[in-house]
Amino acid sequence: MKITVISTYPPRQCGLATFTQNLIQAINANCTTSAVDFQIVAINKKESLTYPLQVRYQIDEGTYQDYLTVAESINTDGTNICLLQHEFGIFGGESGLYVLSLVHALKVPVIVTLHTVLKHPSFIQKSITRSLAQRADKLVVMSYTGASFLEEVYEISQDKILVIEHGVPKVSDDLSSVFVDEHLPADRQILLTFGLLSRNKGIDLAIRSLPKVVKHHPNVVYLILGKTHPNVLKESGENYRNHLKQLVRKHHLEEHVYFLNQFVSEKELIQYLRACDIYITPYMNEAQITSGTLSYAVGAGAAVVSTPYWHAKELLSDRRGCLFDFGDTDQLSNIIIDLLDHPDKLNTIKNKARAYGENFQWVKVGHRYLEQIRCSVEHFSARNQLTSAWEMPSPEPEFDHLKRLTDNTGIIQHAKFGVPNLKEGYCLDDNSRALLAVTMAYRVAGFQEALNLIPIYMGYMHYMQKASGTFRNFLSFNKQFQDEEGSEDAFGRTIWALGYLVRNLPNSANSQLAQEIFIKASSNFRTLRHDRGIANTIIGICHYLHQLPHDHEMERLLSELTQILIDRYNQHHSQGWEWFENRLSYDNGILPLSLWHVVKITGNKEVRSIAEQTTNFLDRVTLNKGYLAPVGSNGWYSKDHQPAKFAQQPTDVMAMILLNYQAYLVSWNNRYLQNMYRCYQWFFGHNDLKIPLYDEETRGCCDGLEEGWINRNQGAESTLAYLISNLTVRRLTNDQQRPQVAPDLPVLNGLPEMVFR
Repeated sequence: MKITVISTYPPRQCGLATFTQNLIQAINANCTTSAVDFQIVAINKKESLTYPLQVRYQIDEGTYQDYLTVAESINTDGTNICLLQHEFGIFGGESGLYVLSLVHALKVPVIVTLHTVLKHPSFIQKSITRSLAQRADKLVVMSYTGASFLEEVYEISQDKILVIEHGVPKVSDDLSSVFVDEHLPADRQILLTFGLLSRNKGIDLAIRSLPKVVKHHPNVVYLILGKTHPNVLKESGENYRNHLKQLVRKHHLEEHVYFLNQFVSEKELIQYLRACDIYITPYMNEAQITSGTLSYAVGAGAAVVSTPYWHAKELLSDRRGCLFDFGDTDQLSNIIIDLLDHPDKLNTIKNKARAYGENFQWVKVGHRYLEQIRCSVEHFSARNQLTSAWEMPSPEPEFDHLKRLTDNTGIIQHAKFGVPNLKEGYCLDDNSRALLAVTMAYRVAGFQEALNLIPIYMGYMHYMQKASGTFRNFLSFNKQFQDEEGSEDAFGRTIWALGYLVRNLPNSANSQLAQEIFIKASSNFRTLRHDRGIANTIIGICHYLHQLPHDHEMERLLSELTQILIDRYNQHHSQGWEWFENRLSYDNGILPLSLWHVVKITGNKEVRSIAEQTTNFLDRVTLNKGYLAPVGSNGWYSKDHQPAKFAQQPTDVMAMILLNYQAYLVSWNNRYLQNMYRCYQWFFGHNDLKIPLYDEETRGCCDGLEEGWINRNQGAESTLAYLISNLTVRRLTNDQQRPQVAPDLPVLNGLPEMVFR
């Protein structure tokens, strides 16, 4: 069996690297009847290290492409299973986001060991953990507290979770192997803290407790064993260690506190633990789900005195150690004095700890891992690890964030995280999208509050329309116009929303005003020059004609605007580039979408052919990975160049969903239906970074997928793009109950109502 382990690895000096090395040795120790071949993927931090031969691949933590390249190699090198050691801080991207691209690209089973489980994770941290759970065969945690967090906080199924405690070495009963550091005076009572130094370790608190202890036990010495944490060293040098030394001098403890600034081997650590009288872990807060040093101390039979962080409360229960309150130096002093005053009590704690530690010696931990490895390999099939397009998440449409962004004037265009950014004011684009969304919500989901919101968004349109029929776009929060003439995009989106409202009138008053604004604007249709403004307008006209099919002037306008797009296509398309322009930029799906709407009205075969070719081209470009990867706005995609990967926008996703939806309604080709669902999954993590952009807490949508992070602002554009997408999918799901209509049915002013409603 070939096992690939993804982690940091020695000679990199960190606890995760040491854990991984010990775990591999423990699994190997259990492989007595069959050979296991281990290879390592070492995560590096822009450092040059000389690794052993087992390290076959290296990933620079900040290089996104490295994760994909290594995944491709693992998929073809005979690996049977991967073991991933996870800490948020060792992988690249926001909170280690890049690791998701690696695990979701793997085609072999994956077991993930979580070294950190947060009770109050950020949006990104929670999303990463849930995405790892979705892909992994098992999530291994080292405490039952961590397992309960995974179930309660992260809503991960219990059958995904496996508790295997942190391994510890088998400790010899031969006390001759125990030593006291040669630099220390003999016959001292030893207190010990071990680990990489950082402020959250609370060592200053332990030092402050010592004066009282020394008064009762003048031969006490406190050993602080370990180097400064590399991240701390990089950011602030030895400031913390120097602060601790100043504290020692302040309390006149120079003869009682020793700093051993070294990274010791496991054998040396056990010797220190066996030599100490009391081991102290004075961490500053409870948020420590796993502590390797604590596990080692218990396994070595040390008497541990600790603050009640999560792992300590669990491991030291049943009187296997002593707990003191966070920040309480007097309580710590009193516990230490009491234990040193009563050797029998001290020895009882040591014996109970040592006996309990035998349960998770490395050889036993290795056995449990090996059992799970064999089970995962045996039951794994080469299935597509992404959720089936037909079994995707689809929350009920929620309008909390939409309402939060809306006031009596209209919808605020931007947000800071989930809070409306009033400084940015309003825009016509978003009020048009909002009108479309709430009208859809009324029709599809029975959203009654739409009747209160529609007048607000239409009122904004009416206010921004000029005497010429065109529109201003931007309005400040204090109701000052910010431009004289809006863009053609904003104009077209407004016509789309108005046409949709005319077609799906919730009441006559709304419809009459929408029709009035629409007709007043129509005198400007022939002046449109930009593709997306034209396409948006075409969609609006098509909706309008579904309701008012005998408006012959509107039919002529539709024909003229459609011809412009046909001419653009004939001018720019070539073999392998079936498009209207020489580049793909934003809202690309809107262009072929508009032609599918025209086909529904007219049945024109030339328009249908171009709609099919451009839709298929766009699907090939953006769905060739099996999930949607829209063209990024940080460079677009010019002909004969490579598409930009990031700064992906939710509006592009919405356009793709609407496009494939409309193509399906006209053609009845199930491929478009499946593509629509694949596009919709982008919002829930089936994207390049495998992270959701829909926020279940705020009911909003993040503003974009960036390289290594997501834009957590949740403005109107993004949230409305998600809502329109959700309602489109839900509309089709509802429509699946209708009778099927043959695609070759004669067309006269569109297909029957039961198809397009």
